[in-house]
Amino acid sequence: MYKLAMASIKPSHHFFFVVVLAIFLLSPPVLSDVEEDHLLQGLNSFRTSVNLPLFSKNKNAHCAAEQIADDLEDQPCSNSNNETRLSDHPNATSKCDIDPNTTSDAIVLPVCVPDLVPTLVLTNFTRTHFSKYMNDSSFTGIGVSSQDDWMVVVLAPNTPSGSLANGAWSWVHAKVGLGHYLVLSLLGLVLCLMQ
Repeated sequence: MYKLAMASIKPSHHFFFVVVLAIFLLSPPVLSDVEEDHLLQGLNSFRTSVNLPLFSKNKNAHCAAEQIADDLEDQPCSNSNNETRLSDHPNATSKCDIDPNTTSDAIVLPVCVPDLVPTLVLTNFTRTHFSKYMNDSSFTGIGVSSQDDWMVVVLAPNTPSGSLANGAWSWVHAKVGLGHYLVLSLLGLVLCLMQ
């Protein structure tokens, strides 16, 4: 039955089929997290109001923030508002393939606000002891992630010890990724079966 279905695809359509499948499967999903976007806009508005440069999104800081938010998901809110260094979170740096030598100056700022009320979340970052980091011009990169009632911000300075650079192997892994290897293998298998 499978060979019959494959045989019904004309050879001239093989290439088109493979290209469309590859584009669809290799395209990253478009995700939008409203709470995170609102917080980043609010933090950048705060930075503008005090004449500081805007934070720019840092994909490794975002990845680390996601991992840390996942770890905090089941923690009670009483453990919030304690900053740490990203170097204190080896699980996050490992999963995000970040060179540990580039994490010592990066800061993790977790906040727990029931229902992530946007004004309260922003106030926790701009009107508490966390505001010293928001007012620090050495922090230029940012990653933001949320999980349940937790919002995590990872700030990266523009220094070698806070750049959150990838390791040598992770460059290849980040560019190609395991999912891409699997998709390419699947496409190769489909092409073999078509002949």
